[in-house]
Parts: sequence; C-alpha cells; structure tokens
Amino acid sequence: MIVGSKKIAELMPRVKNPRHGQRVGYFRDVVSGPLVVVNFKTYQTAHGASAEELAMTMAGIESGAKLVAAVSAFDLESVVTAAPDLEVWCQHLDPVGFGSNTGWLHPSTAIERGASGTLINHAEHKVDLEHVAMLIEQLPDGFSICACAADMEEAGALAALGPTFVAVEPPELIGGDISVTEADPIVVSETADAVKSVSENVSVLCGAGVKTGKDVSEAIRLGVSGVLLASGVTKSENPIEALRDLVSEI
Repeated sequence: MIVGSKKIAELMPRVKNPRHGQRVGYFRDVVSGPLVVVNFKTYQTAHGASAEELAMTMAGIESGAKLVAAVSAFDLESVVTAAPDLEVWCQHLDPVGFGSNTGWLHPSTAIERGASGTLINHAEHKVDLEHVAMLIEQLPDGFSICACAADMEEAGALAALGPTFVAVEPPELIGGDISVTEADPIVVSETADAVKSVSENVSVLCGAGVKTGKDVSEAIRLGVSGVLLASGVTKSENPIEALRDLVSEI
C-alpha cells in the first residue's frame, strides 16, 4: 500500500535528524567486499525455525563477500539470536514513533531486537518517496537502508534521498530463471552510473533472477557493489551449495 505524505506526517514523530550525529544502538562494522543480500520473504522454507536454520547456514559460509539476511519482522529476534555473527535486516520499516500506530513496523523496536538494516520500497511492498525520505531521516547513522527501484529513473530519485544502497530490480524478472545481468545488463550498468551521478555515497545493488556465482560476478563487472536475491537460495533444495556457488567467483 502506498501511504500518502499527509498520513506519514501524522505518524512521524517530531525528532531531530538522527542520521546526522545521533547514534542509537549497536551496529556491526562495515565489511569490505561485495554484498549478497538474501531476502527471506515469506517463503515456507525461510520462516520460523527454517529462517533460523538458513541464517546459521549463511553465517557459516566463508567468503570475501558480506552476507546479509533480510527477514520477516516475526523472525527478526530469533534469527539474530540464532546467528549473532550474521548481519540481519528487516524487510520493511515504517517512519513511526511510539503511540497509536497499529500494524506499522516501528524502527526503534527493530533496532532493539537486533536489526542493523532494512529494505524499503521493494516491488512487493511499494511506498511513496515521502515514506522513504521520512524513514531515512528517522534512522540512525550506521543503520543500512536499501531502497529498491524498478528502473533507472526510480533509482535516481531514491538515491537523492541518501539511503545506504539502491537496489535495482526489474519487477518482471523477480523470481524468474533469467538473471537481470543476462536479460537486461544495460539497466544494471546505467543504474550504477545514474546513482553515482546523484551521490557518490550511495552504493548500488541489483537483483531479479540472480542465482549463480556467474550472475554475481557479472553484476560486479557491470558496476554494482553486490546483489539482492531470494528464491535462488530460499527455494533451493540445497541452500548451502546455492550460497557457496553464489560467492564462488568473488
């Protein structure tokens, strides 16, 4: 659901900009190397006890890449507890404060439960730019924000808001068998250039159909810092081998 700016303004707490000086909670140090973000979505193979098991599998992968699990709010605390050395993000957050905000996902609660980042504006959970902007203003320095974009134009608009990452994912390729790096490499390389022209401080990821180490290495060759994927791991019959393959050419 896209939330109007008036409604967001009503929900947003009156706070100073915490991303410029104020730090809340503890966040892991930035790790060099490509980023591989696995979105658990609500797949049956990646929720509840299965989410914990998959997170522990990810934590056990030795690689020069930085692996991140993006999990359901329901599973956040249990996943962080099960895999304390793995970076764990939320799949979505809302720019709300304490109060009468039934059904919204409170950033401070996520931080308290161990989240060190979040996705926002994923193709399966779109919001408007005002929502993204106000969330970025509310979150503290060191908390990773990955804003998802369907194309180069949306990526540029999101980059101007100052998230940590922008991830370009053509919706028609999400969940498919052909990687964006093969189906539409131009959107990857041109998005990387477009985002950098807006802000050198925003890193770029790509996703949609990414499943193999070749897909990841090609993404990096095209100019991005890593990938965002889901089914290539969460629906794999052998997740550990799928993960090893993903990082095999890094």
